[in-house]
Amino acid sequence: MMVQQRVLRIGQIVPSSNTTMETEIPAMFRRRERDSDERFTFHSSRMRMKRVVKEELEAMDRDSDRCAIELSDAHVDVLGYACLVAIMSMGAGYHRVSEKRLFQRTMENGAPAPVVTSAGALVDGLHAMGAKRVSIVCPYMKPLTKLVVEYVESEGIEVKDYIALEIPDNLQVAAQDPEKLLAIYKRLDRGNIDALVLSACVQMQSLPSIQKVQDESGVPTVSAAVATTWQMLRRLEMHTEVSDCGELLSGRY
Repeated sequence: MMVQQRVLRIGQIVPSSNTTMETEIPAMFRRRERDSDERFTFHSSRMRMKRVVKEELEAMDRDSDRCAIELSDAHVDVLGYACLVAIMSMGAGYHRVSEKRLFQRTMENGAPAPVVTSAGALVDGLHAMGAKRVSIVCPYMKPLTKLVVEYVESEGIEVKDYIALEIPDNLQVAAQDPEKLLAIYKRLDRGNIDALVLSACVQMQSLPSIQKVQDESGVPTVSAAVATTWQMLRRLEMHTEVSDCGELLSGRY
C-alpha cells in the first residue's frame, strides 16, 4: 500500500503590492523539492499597501491579524509576515510583539501555526551566523532606511554602512533588476564586516545575485527573503540548506 506523501503548506502575509515574496520564497522551497522528496504548497493573504511610507505601513500592519486568521483557515504549517520595514518602522523589538499576537490569532482560530516575520528572521539569521557588524542595501527612502538601521542596531548588530536607493513606490522596488546589485554592493564600506545584507527588503529582488555577490566579495551574504526561508525551515524543524542561496542557507545554521 502506497503511503501518501505529506505536503507542507507555506502561508504568507503579503503587502498587496508585493510581487516578490510569492516568487523568491517558493523558488527556494522548489530547490528543496529538486534535491529531495519534500513537497510544498504556497498560500497568501494580502494587506493593502502601495507606497512605502510610514502611514501606509502602520495601516497595513493593523490588517495583519485578519490575514493570519484567513491563512489559519487553510491550516498552514508555518506563517510568514512578508514585510520587513512594516515591522521595523513600528519600534524596537516589535517583531516579537507581532509574532506573538499573530500566533495567538491562529490559536484562537483553532489552527495554530508558528509565525515568522522577515524582520525577526533577518536579525535572528545574522545572530546565528555570528555577525556583529554588517553593511546593508535598502530600497527605501532615507528616513525609513534609518529606522531599519536603528532596529538592527537595537538588536545588538552594528551597521557599518548602508545604501538607501530611495524608491517610494513598492511596484518600482520589485521592478529593480537584481543583477544591478552586483555593482551596487561595491559602493558599501565592506571593511571588517561579518555579513552583507544584499536586500533588507522582501520586495526588492536579490535571489539571483546572493551567491554571486558572496563568491565575489568573500563576505557571507544574506537577504531578508533568504532569512525568512531559513526561519521557516527552522520552525518546520527541517534541515536549513538550500543550494546557491548564500551562507545562511548553507545548512550550517
